[in-house]
Amino acid sequence: MLQPVCLENKNYIIHPFRSEDMKRYGKLVKEIFHLLSDDDTLHFLPEKRLRSVSEADAWLQGAILNFHCGRNFIHFITDKVTGKLVGMIDIISPEVAMTNYRLDDYPYFIEFYLAGSARGQKIMSTLLPGVVAELQERNITILGAVVNRRNTAAQKVLARTGFRFRAAFDPVQDLYELSVSEMMPFRQAG
Repeated sequence: MLQPVCLENKNYIIHPFRSEDMKRYGKLVKEIFHLLSDDDTLHFLPEKRLRSVSEADAWLQGAILNFHCGRNFIHFITDKVTGKLVGMIDIISPEVAMTNYRLDDYPYFIEFYLAGSARGQKIMSTLLPGVVAELQERNITILGAVVNRRNTAAQKVLARTGFRFRAAFDPVQDLYELSVSEMMPFRQAG
């Protein structure tokens, strides 16, 4: 099973669901609902939309179970000052990718979501290289990402991290890939 990624810089913490998150479980569910019902966050991912707080609760319970079963690995991006959720990074196992995608080979995939209010602050450009470096240390040699062709911000984040266009994925999305030989060295963001 993939070990969780735990990183922080002066502004943000990347972490899996932790024991201290149990103390704020209700707030976290509401923050997840806010994130995954936000029009700006989901502009290119409307299929991820949650319709109610109870859906967010079920989503979080599923994410916790999937993490411990090794299916996919949700990591939260928490603001250190406010303690609020500003985004999430999901690391999807090859086994789960196999059930959702038709490819010749199945690497780990990475998806990320950022609150619309946090756009334009280069948060993902700062944090994603560190996550990739951590995955490299866990012997993950290839990472994939699927991105909407109109989502230029996500494309730029991936390019800055070292991902390269691999192929058209479907009529609206492209497949990007990062192999260990192309991984950029992690620069600690201050």
